[in-house]
Amino acid sequence: MRDEAEIREQYEFLAEQLASDEMRHEGVRQMFTHYKRALGWVLEEEHM
Repeated sequence: MRDEAEIREQYEFLAEQLASDEMRHEGVRQMFTHYKRALGWVLEEEHM
């Protein structure tokens, strides 16, 4: 399994990409939103 630093790095990257003006296609935006949410759940579970 990946370490916390790697997961945090991916989460931050996705958050930046989602906020970018280049992310205009709704399907891509939804995909990143779901992936970002899933990574957030993984991080929360690791700290419980």
